[in-house]
Amino acid sequence: MIAGSCCCGAVKFELLNAPSMVGTCHCARCRKVGASTIAFVSKGDLKWVAGREQVQLYQPQAPYIYGRCFCKICGSSLGEILSEEDSFPIAANALDGDLGLKNQSHEFVGEKPSWYEICDDAPQNVGHPESA
Repeated sequence: MIAGSCCCGAVKFELLNAPSMVGTCHCARCRKVGASTIAFVSKGDLKWVAGREQVQLYQPQAPYIYGRCFCKICGSSLGEILSEEDSFPIAANALDGDLGLKNQSHEFVGEKPSWYEICDDAPQNVGHPESA
């Protein structure tokens, strides 16, 4: 089990199993919402402990289709934690423990700012990866 929470502790959850993968998106949008590194979890593995009602969904305008969730109190990015999909990304920064996984992919490296240096051997993709 892996615990997760927001910065103020109002939102708490657990993952019953480790995420299927961890990846980093370098697009400007993901950087702005504070969710560049994401962990993909299965819906059945997410267990709410406290504060689900403190999660706010930001629904972007087209062409973007993925909403982003954050704590209403402290603003911590939570990825797509309210998703109804079978598998969805949550912000890796919201996980409290070691995942036992390394970063497996970088996407949108064409939008990566020059001040950020990629320092791992994970595959780099200009856009979305062909397969993960």
